[in-house]
Amino acid sequence: MVHPHLDAAVPAGTDPREYARLLRRVHEAVLAGRTPPARPRPVIADSWARMRVRRVDPETGRRLPMLAREDIQRHRRESPLVELLPMLRQSLTAVADDAAHVMVITDEKSRVLWRDGPARVRRLADSIGLVEGAAWNEDFAGTNAIGTALVVGQPLQVYSAEHYVRGLHQVTCACAPVHDPRNGRPIGAVDVTGPAETVHPATLALVNAVAQHAESMLRGWHHAHLERLRVVAAPLLAGMRGRALVVDNDGWTAAAAHMEPVRRVLLPRSLEAGVAWLPGVGECHVEPLPGGWLVRPDDGESAPASHLLLDLSDGTAPQVTVSGASGTWSHRLSLRHSELLFLLARSPNGRSAAQLAADLFGDADRLVTVRAEMSRLRRHLGGVVESRPYRLHEGLRVSVRTPPTPAELLPGSTAPGIRRVRRAADWGQEPVGDGAQRLPR
Repeated sequence: MVHPHLDAAVPAGTDPREYARLLRRVHEAVLAGRTPPARPRPVIADSWARMRVRRVDPETGRRLPMLAREDIQRHRRESPLVELLPMLRQSLTAVADDAAHVMVITDEKSRVLWRDGPARVRRLADSIGLVEGAAWNEDFAGTNAIGTALVVGQPLQVYSAEHYVRGLHQVTCACAPVHDPRNGRPIGAVDVTGPAETVHPATLALVNAVAQHAESMLRGWHHAHLERLRVVAAPLLAGMRGRALVVDNDGWTAAAAHMEPVRRVLLPRSLEAGVAWLPGVGECHVEPLPGGWLVRPDDGESAPASHLLLDLSDGTAPQVTVSGASGTWSHRLSLRHSELLFLLARSPNGRSAAQLAADLFGDADRLVTVRAEMSRLRRHLGGVVESRPYRLHEGLRVSVRTPPTPAELLPGSTAPGIRRVRRAADWGQEPVGDGAQRLPR
């Protein structure tokens, strides 16, 4: 069953062959600068816009970078997915065989690390360059399920002429990124690819379910690590009189003493023993432990932050850097928190919950969701974000680093406020003409 949030490529009840012909007419019209007979899905239109900005050749794409055989073996050994490989193969290979697809597992940079499937479909994969060691990111392969899913951070199915490069119109692909549950960063992706005539919405649900199961297993291993850290720290905390936290190397709390435990403390990337300023906690004395850190908050006043840098220049890895008298701290942001900080940075006078709801969802009534996200963001950033209205602290110097073109701003975002900014500057042709109708959904 396709989950409600999954956007299958072919609308239910639609003849795939007829739909493929429509997609080819849409593709031809968009590339020729004409008004297409229908609008492509937003995720596809956004990707096509990026491809035009990057001047990817729609006839051939670009030559795919290839890892050497010894580099493939090294990346396999270093991949966080290697321990999940038996589960991934068991979950995907049999289904891929039955559905005439190949199973593909990539790293976070869209490089194919493992591939398996029936011989005749492997030959099809060979013909389009879907081979072990090939990098299938958008810059080289154009719009495709692997590269585009890792850009937007969501499961994605791409069918026939939704691929930007014409040589891929013969295939259909469904891919889901796998994220590290400790920090939200992508660590790879699972994909099934086959001939276009084999398209089915169930393949998207399948790869999504497998990716979610992989993340669940990683989460279980992380919880086991926290439990081991908790056991190690128990005697140490028992003898302490002041407030203290024991966290792992990603800041997740294993144990607390004499204070309300927080779920996570955001740590600098290069944390060292000594005094550190941690958002939401303040000045702390930090000491290393096996597999983590002992954090002892200072009861004195901590120096306020003075500068916030929101770095969105890499659309797939947004981060915030906060600096103050006591040091500098950086944190990778979720897509939603990136959207919120960007919108607030553009609104010095602040935004109400209703305004942010309209910016994020096109629905000013979704106040509860906005308030919950803002509460999480404020817990992470300490006194950086204020409320009533929501705004960045007035004494804070704010800088925003953006991509070279608006089309590449937070490519995974579908928020109306972000899409308006993408269209605000003259960066080239619009993805579709104003007179087009949306493809049937």
